Amino acid sequence: MSIAFAGSPRPTIGVEWELALVDSRTRDLRNDAERLLDAVRREQPSQAARLHGELLRNTVELVTGVCVDVAEAMADLRAGLATVRAEADRMGIDLISAGTHPFARWDVQQLTGGERYRELIERTQWWGRQMLIWGVHVHVGVSSQHKVFPILGALLLRYPHLLALSASSPVWSGHDTGYASNRAMMFQQLPTAGLPFHFDDWSGYEGFVRDQLATGVIDDLTEVRWDIRPAPHLGTIEVRVCDGVPTFAELRSIVALIQCLVVDLDRRLEDGETLPALPPWHVQENKWRAARYGLDAEVIVDADNTERAVTDDLDDLLTRLQPVAWRLGCAAELAGVAEIPRRGASYQRQRRVREEYGGDLWAVVDSLTGELRG
Repeated sequence: MSIAFAGSPRPTIGVEWELALVDSRTRDLRNDAERLLDAVRREQPSQAARLHGELLRNTVELVTGVCVDVAEAMADLRAGLATVRAEADRMGIDLISAGTHPFARWDVQQLTGGERYRELIERTQWWGRQMLIWGVHVHVGVSSQHKVFPILGALLLRYPHLLALSASSPVWSGHDTGYASNRAMMFQQLPTAGLPFHFDDWSGYEGFVRDQLATGVIDDLTEVRWDIRPAPHLGTIEVRVCDGVPTFAELRSIVALIQCLVVDLDRRLEDGETLPALPPWHVQENKWRAARYGLDAEVIVDADNTERAVTDDLDDLLTRLQPVAWRLGCAAELAGVAEIPRRGASYQRQRRVREEYGGDLWAVVDSLTGELRG
């Protein structure tokens, strides 16, 4: 089986940002995405193509176009957010972006119409119905299919950094899970989700897809829901590691970091370097450590079992990526990554608010809506 990879001559960016709809009075989720999207199509039709529904009716997704740099991607998202907010305010709906809602019940959420979603729930049953989670997906253009899996494998070294920075799902269904990112642990329960398999080359990936199609595991490529995956029809690598990101400033910085990582690895590959990789058991352990401990995680940084605090390794990484960021025009955005540990990641901020307000989860929702409006 042959899978064509479109290829991208430049490291373009595309971002998908999932937002949860929250009732402005009860602070619980609202299953009104279809009504909200209908209002946007009617009142602001020029923006409608950038807004999508998702699995559940409590979610809208903002989607950029194919952007040349971080600034353009953020401008797209800002315009989309303004469009959604204008209609949401009229409907008494607030918006949040976090990996989970602190107290909403999964069993009262409504499924978006469509055969694709019905089949997903029919197959996955209890785990599929539990997917009350939100994330951010970032696409970066890559020129050739031959680069995809070397870059993808090297990106897995930075998986825990991205997850720790974005972790925003400590509380689920009213309970503190003890995890910085409960979303990461939940999403991998779906049969084709989680960490990607290792392939030496593109033909290995084609063989995998052939087997998945032949055995009925998937019906098309979009059903391979890995945390990092190729998007062959777009010519990109899609990074799906991150929890929902609550603030525009954090999102801008994380998008810049992802673009810089991919471009740095691409250039090193072009220069003839063999890109670093970790054994899959280390990758799996790093994912768990970042999900559990967030920015306090000690992560494995090489195949020789060296361990470092993820924040120390992040500091060195940001220094090394500075020249890349200057070339891409996103040096200020990349520098903002360092502010996240200083301010506290979202999971830390949510826990502080909960403690300050005596366990009040309404206050946590208020803090999230306020941050996104910020």
